[in-house]
Amino acid sequence: MAYKILVVDDEKLIVKGIRFSLEKENMEVDVAYDGEEALNLASQNDYSLILLDVMLPKLDGLEVCQRIREFSNVPIIMVTAKGEDMDKIMGLEYGADDYITKPFNILELKARIKAILRRSVRTVPVAAEKTNVLKIRGLTLDLESRRCFLNNKEKNLTAKEFDMLELFMENPGKVYSRENLLNTIWGIGYPGDARAVDVHVRRLREKIEEKPSEPQYIHTKWGVGYYFS
Repeated sequence: MAYKILVVDDEKLIVKGIRFSLEKENMEVDVAYDGEEALNLASQNDYSLILLDVMLPKLDGLEVCQRIREFSNVPIIMVTAKGEDMDKIMGLEYGADDYITKPFNILELKARIKAILRRSVRTVPVAAEKTNVLKIRGLTLDLESRRCFLNNKEKNLTAKEFDMLELFMENPGKVYSRENLLNTIWGIGYPGDARAVDVHVRRLREKIEEKPSEPQYIHTKWGVGYYFS
């Protein structure tokens, strides 16, 4: 299938280079040079992934990411020129699935994009016996439509949040370390910080737990990691 990517950056030479590289991979690429244009395109098109720079005119990338999350679960990779860890984590806090820091190698960027696309667009073999729906107490995951319901109310999960919850629900009681979750959900060799796992677990708890501080589903095994009960 052909993937449709939105590239958002106000540096036109960078956009031109990324577009050329992705189109060589047979991907369809739209571009935007400011936050308002990006938001309009995201609301009017069905993208496979959005590459979103943090520093943008009109609306910054974090605000664009947050507003896109109000109507879409499209995978988002944040691009930042800053190297501070908090800037990277803030990108995840606003609903991004991954981040990459400028200057970046185009091969690394393409590897990140392909890894997310592989996990976001799954096919279930017809002959597979695996169920397409996971149900545990009031929590339901529809693996085919990638939708989550809590007590019959839909919860808007990002691609990474969905992948993490699916892994937990398929393996109740199994304790996953941060490194294990990072390798499983983000992929082996992912250069990001393991603290990204904590951010996603906290966001996931805020969406599916009645009291996130007293979780009923996703528990912490102190000094080890997380598990689903």
